[in-house]
Amino acid sequence: MKKLFILFSLTSFAAQQKVKSLPAKTSQICQYEQKMLDQGLVNVQEIDASILVELKYSTTDNFVGKDVYGCINSCFLQKKPAEMLSNANDLLKRNNGNYRLLVYDGGRPLSSQKVLWNSLTQYSPKQRATYVANPATGSIHNYGSAVDLTIATADGTPLDMGTGYDFFGELAYPKMESYFLQIGKLTKQQIANRHLLRSVMKSAGYMPIEYEWWHFNAVSRQKAKQIYRIIQ
Repeated sequence: MKKLFILFSLTSFAAQQKVKSLPAKTSQICQYEQKMLDQGLVNVQEIDASILVELKYSTTDNFVGKDVYGCINSCFLQKKPAEMLSNANDLLKRNNGNYRLLVYDGGRPLSSQKVLWNSLTQYSPKQRATYVANPATGSIHNYGSAVDLTIATADGTPLDMGTGYDFFGELAYPKMESYFLQIGKLTKQQIANRHLLRSVMKSAGYMPIEYEWWHFNAVSRQKAKQIYRIIQ
């Protein structure tokens, strides 16, 4: 079997860490947040205040190692995907009272997509596209219709998913979980935590992908381009 193991996680493994509060960056209206509001996107915490948010690209705890989003502090999605996310969170809370969805990323301006893409020049364009969508085609994040997230306890402690967010390698691939369980690289509990995340998200209408346990799409890329405008 092809080995694609990467010896480092591109963000710190946060399974035992609590969500860090994000400092206010400006008292003025953020131009990128305003653009998203003008395009009809909504702040997910205004739809559901119990959803936890820690935008990784608004911190230095990401694979770029710097704050990519600047003044963006809140997670914005198109209204329907935001309502779907709230439904997933309700289902999670109903069956697991102490659990909440913890969002790491949502709507993303195309300018930020270019920063992420250009930060992975060590990979060929084809391999790079496994982890970050090419800005030339656009990510579903750029249409406010994709979300990166995990499950956390109500106090913000993420569940152990076996890797951190934005881990580049097969250990993060949902399609490889049975293999890694068999060879002892993932535990039954880590896989059960991933299954729980996928279960509530799929029940709400979100679609998982093959390469990242944390990423879910509300619609296909083709559909997103048909019904939404790209976030500039």
